Amino acid sequence: MARAVSTRRMAVATIAAWIVALIIFFPILYTIITSLKSEPEAIQGFNLIPSFTLESYVTVQTQRDYFKPFMNSVVLSVGSTLLALLVAVPAAWSMAFSPTNRTKDILMWMLSTKMMPAVAVLVPIYLIFRDTGLLDTRLGLTIMLTLINLPIVVWMLYTYFREIPGEILEAARMDGATLWGEIVYVLAPMAVPGIASTMLLNIILAWNEAFWTIRLTTTNAAPLTAFIASFSSPQGLFWAKLSAASTLAIAPILIMGWFSQKQLVRGLTFGAVK
Repeated sequence: MARAVSTRRMAVATIAAWIVALIIFFPILYTIITSLKSEPEAIQGFNLIPSFTLESYVTVQTQRDYFKPFMNSVVLSVGSTLLALLVAVPAAWSMAFSPTNRTKDILMWMLSTKMMPAVAVLVPIYLIFRDTGLLDTRLGLTIMLTLINLPIVVWMLYTYFREIPGEILEAARMDGATLWGEIVYVLAPMAVPGIASTMLLNIILAWNEAFWTIRLTTTNAAPLTAFIASFSSPQGLFWAKLSAASTLAIAPILIMGWFSQKQLVRGLTFGAVK
């Protein structure tokens, strides 16, 4: 009887999980469906059966250069992630293995910066970028994306590092390991799942960032988020073309997330079970 109840609960939980997953994925699915419609068909209303035309994709490719914003998105997301790790790994190491009385306060302060509306600092950030020549440059956007995601990276790495026994690092020091050698050759290999999941999450966050990428760029460093926004014109919203542009923009990150989901889950649950 207990086994039957357990099987029943598992079936209910599985069905509930599939329903939640479908609800979450449905906006993406409908975007793909809309991209396969003609423009008159797209504005008629809700319809799950498209005409399966690639007209919008052809128009998007001819009106805009997809490859340039795609490469900008790759450079910005990967570059900001590597730069964030370069800063966050030593910071998380010091907070996890050499904490002070202010460590928790610093962590909470870093997290609190994510609660501030981005629009509150838009004007000063824009003026700084304008005066330093960083507007519409890959370097400027890379720095910006690094700064806005750095608190999350530090927090995640700090959580992972705390699960690593400090005795192992002490043994490495007794064997003559330097601080750099301790981090690179001892700490990093043990925290590979956590570092990998942090990298994946930060790449996704940087790839999807729209507020700053749209306002701090025009053409040269414009990523795929600006590519999507370019199909919203004063003449109105062209739903089929907008959906096609959105599909092209989210396809790379969806594919990456699909193939790396096991690594991402493994990293996010790193240290959860002892």
